[in-house]
Amino acid sequence: MDEISRTLQNNGHEVRMFLQYSNQMPPGYKQPTSPYPVTTFSLDEKFLQEFMDTLLKIQKAFLQGRSEMWTVLTLMNKMSYQCNLTLHQSEIMNFLKEEHYDIAVVDAFDPCTMLVCEKLGLPFVAFFPTFMANAYRVGIPSPLSYIPLFQTQLTDQMDFFGRLKNMLVFLASLVFQTKMDSLFDGVIEQHFPAESRPTIANLHLKAELWLYNVDFTLEFPRPLLPHVQYIGGLLAKPVKPLSQELEDFISESGDTGFIVVTLGSMLSSLPLVEFLKEMNGGFAKIQQKVIWRYQKSSWPQEVEISPNVKIMDWVPQNDLLGHPKLRLFVTHGGMNGLMEAVYHGVPVLGIPLFGDQIENMVRVKAKQMGTFILPDQLKTDNFASTIRHIIENKW
Repeated sequence: MDEISRTLQNNGHEVRMFLQYSNQMPPGYKQPTSPYPVTTFSLDEKFLQEFMDTLLKIQKAFLQGRSEMWTVLTLMNKMSYQCNLTLHQSEIMNFLKEEHYDIAVVDAFDPCTMLVCEKLGLPFVAFFPTFMANAYRVGIPSPLSYIPLFQTQLTDQMDFFGRLKNMLVFLASLVFQTKMDSLFDGVIEQHFPAESRPTIANLHLKAELWLYNVDFTLEFPRPLLPHVQYIGGLLAKPVKPLSQELEDFISESGDTGFIVVTLGSMLSSLPLVEFLKEMNGGFAKIQQKVIWRYQKSSWPQEVEISPNVKIMDWVPQNDLLGHPKLRLFVTHGGMNGLMEAVYHGVPVLGIPLFGDQIENMVRVKAKQMGTFILPDQLKTDNFASTIRHIIENKW
């Protein structure tokens, strides 16, 4: 959203970002100075801690191979409560209304952003942070014979049973989506008069434009309409010089090169000693140097870091992916990192942990950009052999 705001500001628009303040940024990350004003608000500290605890429980369930739908409902239930707190920020809401903005650009993963626009009487452009998991909700044709739905782990090449699975998931998703939308009914009743209450479903159709953080280099072919645009690759940039510390470490790798490992923010705060042992043991069996973004203070003392591994609180991911000695990108499968890998032509080994990540990695594998290992199936030997297979074979 910062990159979108900067792009609009730099092209002559007057931009203000409406942002919930949080202290959850990763250690070592430096927030760049914004060329546009930012209006922040904070929520109840007790709720924020409960929200983070819920996220940790969900993430741990995924890492242990459990991906029950209750996790999504639990998350959305917390988000609806958060939405109620947000709409009660009367001072900020009145300020935003008095500014008379022409249009809003919202992160549409959270339905609350659309409710805020409705409350302010603003038309809005909806940005979705991953592929078109909500296509049928925004009026895009989605033939089930070759458009795989979210959480099916299917590609666009389906046999009879694949299409049957796709159909059954579609029917189940209609029920599930209705349940998810109903979680916001109480918020809508409290903040909108009875004669003009919106529905989450109608708000999805009300957007002036839908922007998706994906590109056809990763996404499967599908019908599109004029109100949908793909803008994947926002964060992929030409490389900047690395620090001398990183260059010195990379130079030690010689011709074998190095690997970058970033698994988002999920693994920096969970007690996953056995999982870390398997990954670290796999790295000890390969020749390449490894730069691993992991919070140093959270690294378990009983796990001795492999000699070829360098742990860092924060890494310049885009600049490392563009380095000529890079051989592999080990990632959780977040869309931004994958789009950077596409931009720099880097093979990928995914360890999908949450949300859209396994579906993203299904697309990576189908496009022959790499492969993935589910967290509960990752062991030292198969991890090391998969790394060697990707690096030694031409994709």
